[in-house]
Amino acid sequence: MVKHSQSHLDATFAALSDATRRGILARLAEGETSVSELAAPYRMSLPAVSKHLRVLEGARLIVRRKNGRVHRCRLAAQPMRNASAWIAQYRRFWENQFDALSSYLEQTQNEEKEK
Repeated sequence: MVKHSQSHLDATFAALSDATRRGILARLAEGETSVSELAAPYRMSLPAVSKHLRVLEGARLIVRRKNGRVHRCRLAAQPMRNASAWIAQYRRFWENQFDALSSYLEQTQNEEKEK
């Protein structure tokens, strides 16, 4: 079983719960960019976008650096890998449960047909 820090997973999933933050991460998957470029597609103030970026930073999903007066962000993939591994663990569990249920239903249907 894969072990993950609960607080890190909580922070990752909390950060991913917002569509704006998911959009920012999708943009950063294409490469590093400035905060103003990240904010451009959204109809919100730059301080509002910065709040979203702070949540993503707190979840360790992005890294921000300052280059002169320009703040640039890049994606940090490790928390997503951890979340993916956690999801995969439970996906295997539920797939096994559904396979067992399917086998049971097939067996009971065959028994009904034989009667």
